Amino acid sequence: MSTENFIPLNTLCHHYKVTLSFFYNLNENGLIEIQEIEKSQYIHQDSLHEIEKIIRMHQELNVNIEGIDVVLNLLKKIDALKTELQSVRRRLTIYEN
Repeated sequence: MSTENFIPLNTLCHHYKVTLSFFYNLNENGLIEIQEIEKSQYIHQDSLHEIEKIIRMHQELNVNIEGIDVVLNLLKKIDALKTELQSVRRRLTIYEN
């Protein structure tokens, strides 16, 4: 497998000033997926935005891993509810006109 779209885990640790165990805990809790390629560990570049969100919550707000999981699940539910509300509003305008 090519490492073209992957970022080495050590690079992320150095850049964001977090430990490897932080990423392992995120992986164990299902918040990120660590890929092992040729005995090195990587994160897919598409996960970077989510990882940055997680690190900000952890470092700036002092939220633990379990709390981050709860927050991310709530944010997903809010997005789903917003989408549903927009759909209902569109259908409602049909009946109002």
